[in-house]
Formats: sequence, C-alpha cells, structure tokens
Amino acid sequence: MKGPLGFNADDLMQETLAMQRKLMEGLKLLPQVEDVDYGATAREEVWRDGKVVLYRFVGENAPVRRTPLLIVYALVNRPYMVDLQADRSLVQKLLALGQDVYVLDWGYPDRSERYQTLEDYLLRYIDGAVDALRARSGGTVDMLGICQGGVFALCYAALRRQKLGNLITMVTPVDFQTADNMLSHWAQQVDVDLLVDTLGNIPADLMNASYLMLKPFRLNVQKYVGLLDILDDKAALEDFLRMEKWIFDSPDLAGEAFREFIKQFYQGNGLVNGTVRIGEEAVDLSQVTLPVLNIYAEQDHLVPPDASRAMRGRLGTEDYTESSFRGGHIGIYVSGRAQREVPATIDNWLKERTP
Repeated sequence: MKGPLGFNADDLMQETLAMQRKLMEGLKLLPQVEDVDYGATAREEVWRDGKVVLYRFVGENAPVRRTPLLIVYALVNRPYMVDLQADRSLVQKLLALGQDVYVLDWGYPDRSERYQTLEDYLLRYIDGAVDALRARSGGTVDMLGICQGGVFALCYAALRRQKLGNLITMVTPVDFQTADNMLSHWAQQVDVDLLVDTLGNIPADLMNASYLMLKPFRLNVQKYVGLLDILDDKAALEDFLRMEKWIFDSPDLAGEAFREFIKQFYQGNGLVNGTVRIGEEAVDLSQVTLPVLNIYAEQDHLVPPDASRAMRGRLGTEDYTESSFRGGHIGIYVSGRAQREVPATIDNWLKERTP
C-alpha cells in the first residue's frame, strides 16, 4: 500500500537497488571514456592577426551560396558551441544547406592584450576578417553575430554597413537593463574601474563563477545529480563531458575591452540611449540599413527575450525579421528542436535576399 507521499518501503528499496546498479555500471564505464573534444567540422585557416584567426569550415560538398557567412561569437567562451559535435552542430547544418561558413576565433588573451579595446576587436579584427573575405569572394559578407558577438555585429553594421550584405543576430541583447536581467543587475553594481585596475585581464574562472551563480541550484547541484542517471550510458556521458569541457575552457578577457563593454552597454545601456562609441566613432543603430534577422530564445536567462526584442524599431532597415525558438541560451544551438529549425530559418531567410 502506498503511503501519503505516493511510495512505500518497497519503492525506496527498488530505487536504491537501481541506483546501485547504475553506480556499478558507471565505475566500469568511466575508464572506457576517452578525452572528449568539441569542434566536429574540418576547418582551414584563411586569415590571421596575432592570436585572432579566421577559419573556413570545410563541408562534404562545395557551398552553393557565393556570399560568405561570418560567425562572430562572444569573447567570454570559445566559439565552438556552434560546432559542438557531429549531431549537434549549427555549422554542419548550415554547410549541408549550401552556406559558405567562417568563424572568428579570438584565441586566449594574455597580459600582452591587457590594453586591447573594443575598437581593436571591431575595427581591427572584425574589419580585417571582413576585408579578407571580401577579397576572397569579390562582394559583401553576411554576418551572424551570437550573444556579445551579436552586439559587436550590430555596432559593426552601424559603422561599416557598406561591407555587409545581411545581418543575423542570435540571443543578442539590445536593452541591457530589462527588469528580468539578473546579470545586468549585478553588472550595474560593479566598480569596473577598480576591478580592471586591480586584476588587469578578467579571469575566466571569475566569469564562469558569476554565470553559474545566476542559477546556483540548477547549474551547481541539479545537473550533477542528474549525471547519476546517465552513468551507464557512454554516449550520454560523453555528451555531458563535452559540454562541461566547453563551459570551463573559457578565455580570460582583455581588461580594457571588458571595462568599456560593462560601462557602455550594461551600466550606460548605450544601444538604447545612443551613447556607444567605438574609438572615436559613435554607434547609431539607425545606420543599420541592411536586412536583419533577429533570433532569440524564449527561455534565455542570460539574454531575456525583452532584451533582444528591443532591437525592433531602433534600426534603420525596413527589412527586419524576428524569430523566436523554444530553449535557453545554449539550447538554441544544440537542442534537437533547434537543430531542425534554426539552420533552416537562417538559410531560407538568406536565400530570399541574396543568391
């Protein structure tokens, strides 16, 4: 007979025995799990400036589209969340659809990059990569900016719009001070001058700890408890370890660029207030006159939907499309639903605008 909680002693015994079996299988399986890595697709270097490298992804078939698609990722993580593994790769899906896909790899900044600014990242590295692609293709470049990389892409499009054909942003904040943005509430209280003047570059471990504490139970406890359920499944265990390796393989952040980003975007809400400056140039979103596709995740805790939807009405383009997908900040790249829907949405949108 079931007790008031819906289970009895026999249920508890069976659950305990099942967990013991999983632990025993896990002890046998773990030594068989080899080191995992991310980045499933072959790539070739096509341009370099110091540690920043532009890679071209090599698909099984030659691309159909002539216009290169440049992925610009955030500085805080490695860019290969978009190419995590063969069955969870936005890059491979885009290649299969005929896109010619490139990515900027920011590398791992050290103390020699302590004084690099947002101007360096946008008007030296991104602009240099775009010029290299324009020389290769003979035309404009399409850009896919993700998270902070989407912010960079928006600013770049406002400053150098003549070099781009189309712009796609994914999980990209525009309003950095929406009420539901916990990360923003923290960032607005940080004495960023004291932080950068004391530390120089911002340690990756500090940034990772900050992100984990946004959902402390889910990200520090629950997911590792859930690990017990897959200890006897080698493929699932490798998937888990691959994601963990990506999360904790984060670069330090160049101090001056971090200072500028926090002060201009989080504390000054500069895209909304029109106060962002990259070097000596003012960023005016009304100067973004090329077609824009804005993709956001409906359950995103890092970039809440309202933060991304704030793009609507602030750009100068008459060709603005907004698409939302179920999932979180990471799930929008790697979930099964996202793998089916997001690459096709990007490809169809681009095909409607350029051959």
